[in-house]
Amino acid sequence: MTTNSQAMSIETAASCLVEYMKADIPVFLWGAPGIGKSEVIDQVAKSLDLPVIDFRASLRDPVDLRGLPLVDAKNGSTRWLPPSELPDAKRHGERGVLKLDELNVASQAVQTACFGLVLERRVGEYELPKGWVIVAAGNRLADRASAQRMPTALRNRFAHLEVEPSLDAWSHWASKSGVHPAVIAFVRFRPEFLHKMPEGEQNGFPTPRSWVKVAKITDAPDATRMHLVSGLIGEGPATEFEAFMRIWKQLPSIDGIFRDPKSVHVPPMGEPAALYAVSAALARRATKDNIAKAYEYAKRMPPEFTTLMMTDAIKRDPKLKETKAFTEWAVNAKEVTL
Repeated sequence: MTTNSQAMSIETAASCLVEYMKADIPVFLWGAPGIGKSEVIDQVAKSLDLPVIDFRASLRDPVDLRGLPLVDAKNGSTRWLPPSELPDAKRHGERGVLKLDELNVASQAVQTACFGLVLERRVGEYELPKGWVIVAAGNRLADRASAQRMPTALRNRFAHLEVEPSLDAWSHWASKSGVHPAVIAFVRFRPEFLHKMPEGEQNGFPTPRSWVKVAKITDAPDATRMHLVSGLIGEGPATEFEAFMRIWKQLPSIDGIFRDPKSVHVPPMGEPAALYAVSAALARRATKDNIAKAYEYAKRMPPEFTTLMMTDAIKRDPKLKETKAFTEWAVNAKEVTL
């Protein structure tokens, strides 16, 4: 599939996915490796209280869909027994999501076997229960991720959503999900590293998925962190991240900011890396009890960083909208929509 000028963020794709699922329209999510296609399917299903069965088409043979033959001696015929993992209303519930992940990595024979399942909701003697929806995901041909060209007959059976990395969407998700604030701050500071496909044969390269892994070892000893991060995102981005971590470790005390927000040093405008870092650290630590002090300090930063801190904090904890600090900020930043 070629690049779509209508490519959208994960958040927009999630909203579209909800509507397609409600209308029982099969959907295919396209996008580069590591941007969260599979995860957003799981998250949307969870929000709708639907179970998910992950059927990895790339690991299957056509018989895995149609089932194994069973000779019925009494009737002198052959029946096909479908695999037990395909949705069954009695065993799996009356509603749910059948996720066909990596569908376009599957062999042409398996993709062909999916024709009837996607359009007619049946293959062989198996019929997908009413109340179950089909959602597929795969990488684009341009991503060099073993994807194969999907037959037009199968392609026409899906609605298609092409997803692209979104800095704001990922940052807000990362804040709510407990990703290390240093990682969020760095990616905001150097957004070109949110997702960068390798130009050669590098094994590690930065993606939203790999940054989540980096966050797990961000507090590793200085002597080994560079090697650990390089193994996940490649040497170049890891070198940049290590330089940022040296700034991170020299930040004003976050505890000190919450104690005395009016006197703690604010990084100057000429140090954007430090400003991104402080904004992310405050957003992570903000609560209903201390948001007023966080905002008091943030007001001393350039306006764009005040907004960055407040929006990240609100996305992480929507209850902060109930505070006086949020109301004051919202009045002063009318152009910002949450």
